[in-house]
Amino acid sequence: MRILHTADWHVGRTIRGRDRADEHRAVLEEITSIAEQREVDLVIVAGDLFDLAAPTAASERIVYEALLGLARTGAEVVLISGNHDSPQRLRAVKPLLESGCGVHVGATLSRPDAGGVRNLTLRTKEIVSLAFLPFLSQRGIVKAADLMERDAFEHAQSYTERLQTIVSLLADALEEDAVRILIGHLSVVGAAIGGGERSVHSGLDYMVPSTIFPSTLHYAALGHFHRTQSIPAGCPVWYSGSPLSLDFGEGEQEKGVLVVEATATTPAKVESVPLQSGRKLRTLRGTLAALEAMVDDVGDDYLRVEVDEPYRPGLADEVRELLPHAVDVRIKSSSTEPRPVTDLNLTQQSPEKLFAEFLAERKKSNDDLGRVFHELLEMELESQRLESEQETGLEAGREAAREAGREAGLEAGREAGREAGLETVREAKRRPSSKNEADS
Repeated sequence: MRILHTADWHVGRTIRGRDRADEHRAVLEEITSIAEQREVDLVIVAGDLFDLAAPTAASERIVYEALLGLARTGAEVVLISGNHDSPQRLRAVKPLLESGCGVHVGATLSRPDAGGVRNLTLRTKEIVSLAFLPFLSQRGIVKAADLMERDAFEHAQSYTERLQTIVSLLADALEEDAVRILIGHLSVVGAAIGGGERSVHSGLDYMVPSTIFPSTLHYAALGHFHRTQSIPAGCPVWYSGSPLSLDFGEGEQEKGVLVVEATATTPAKVESVPLQSGRKLRTLRGTLAALEAMVDDVGDDYLRVEVDEPYRPGLADEVRELLPHAVDVRIKSSSTEPRPVTDLNLTQQSPEKLFAEFLAERKKSNDDLGRVFHELLEMELESQRLESEQETGLEAGREAAREAGREAGLEAGREAGREAGLETVREAKRRPSSKNEADS
């Protein structure tokens, strides 16, 4: 049987905010053409179909149209979820994709008898037995009690031990007389990162040894790392890599898919087929004059530009005007002259003078910078003045309120005293009259 192995599409990924949907459509159409031309019987997508767990409707359309297009070639299509995918979303569309479309989904880890192992009869009448190992997070595989009781090193050991147990259970359930393939999205010790991977899920805590793959497998189709590579193990273990360069760390890599030939009785043969679609990612370095000389050679490549010029306002804009496809511009002066050390008395110099000396030390003196700094300083001083006036007004208001309260209290006291005095006088006048009445 002939198998096409791909992974890490990352549909929805942008490059410094620039949309790459057209590139994804083009490269997935190219992969479909390869599947058709090579008469592939099985297509494996080993996770990270999407770049985000909540993809846009446009991204979903690109992915699902690509899966259906691959199935229309006559091949069976199988996929698992990666660390960028949402297992719940893939599980939600699973009934639709598996309703006669020829697409089979391993969204979440399952027991062998509950979907973790799937046996398919291909159009060649050969049987392939597939073990699905979608991405498993530390949180998902290590119990909460372990997180409370163990240190980080023990967590990693526990992750490796449990993943090895899972792989053994899945592999042991594969059909003996079939081509046996494990599809996984994980990090294997010895693999080289591509440059655009999510570091939190590619570190040592997630690394597992290649010894977890049993020699009874005919092939292990992996996703997660973006560089096409094989891993020494007891069976053929391969990362297909991503079909597009996803960040500038991958700019020099040749992207492709893997075409694998396997039978139940012979070792798998693996061929890397290069892909041509998608724009290149390049890094240019030099002075502004040197960059100008490269303009005709860059085509429509996305560019990361490192400019060897003293900094001045507007320099990055000049580079972008010169190279419209520059998505990342960095100013890096090659000057190696030591900067003078100045003993500054910061309490006796104005901010403008200190800023001017700062620019002079770095050979970045510029009238515009000084003017902008002066304007910003004036704004800050005005803001502080207004805040001070506001605070003074608030304090004056509080003092006026306190004074008014004291005056009101005194007035109330005086009024109460007057009323008490009058009442005393009235009471005194009544008493003699009462005594005379008693004598009578």
